[in-house]
Amino acid sequence: MNEKSTFWKTSITNGAILGIALIIYSVLLFIFDLSMNKSLGYINYVILLAGLIWFTKSYRDNNMGGIISYGQALGFGTMVVVFAALISGIYGYIFMKFIDPSIIDKIIALGEEEMLKRGMSDEQIEMAQSMQKNFMNPGFINIMGFVVTSIWGFVLALITSAFIKKEGDPFKTAMQETGE
Repeated sequence: MNEKSTFWKTSITNGAILGIALIIYSVLLFIFDLSMNKSLGYINYVILLAGLIWFTKSYRDNNMGGIISYGQALGFGTMVVVFAALISGIYGYIFMKFIDPSIIDKIIALGEEEMLKRGMSDEQIEMAQSMQKNFMNPGFINIMGFVVTSIWGFVLALITSAFIKKEGDPFKTAMQETGE
């Protein structure tokens, strides 16, 4: 029972820390007026990956006695990312709704520029934007952000867990479980 409560407490705490790190990065982008820089947006995934590796290794070494199975690492890493995505998604909603509501217009304008670069006609762009505007609200954007971040986090956890796992001695584990 204690192992389960440690799992949840640690994954929530680490997810909160990772979520706050993502928020701090977003605030820095906003302060320096770089929120619309697409390449700097990819750094979110670097932060996510670094946090995932750091926190899963820390959980393995500090809570699991240095031994963690692939499944345990995957589960823990996934939950850390889900909590981080939830926290950063709540911040994203607050940001888009109250701090900088004009960000949605900037996103639409950026999308229009991309469509023009691809050589789309004015009527194609207008049709695409009319459909896009139906989904361009803080709630939908951040729910989708939560889903996408959680999926990417799961994929990253699938990969990193293969490197972070450390299996113990199965004979020793079996003997400890039998009490001998």
